[in-house]
Amino acid sequence: MTRMVQCAKLNKEAEGLERPTYPGELGKRIYLNISKEAWAAWVGHQTMLINEYRLTPVDPKARKFLEEEMEKFLFTDESKAPEGYVPPAQ
Repeated sequence: MTRMVQCAKLNKEAEGLERPTYPGELGKRIYLNISKEAWAAWVGHQTMLINEYRLTPVDPKARKFLEEEMEKFLFTDESKAPEGYVPPAQ
């Protein structure tokens, strides 16, 4: 049976994650309040941030930045694309 959550990002009931995707309290909060659809959107946004800012995910400063952006993206409307970012043509 599919686990449903009231998604904080999408403001609707949606299919929840199958398992926690991030450690600690933030990971628990994500598991309980974020849908698969919203998590997939975050993964895309995170990829864009890594590429645009040329981040190295193993660097502690980059990891801290990405964690802060993840929380902003999933639980507020404060996460933005880098200034001047132009999405690729589809």
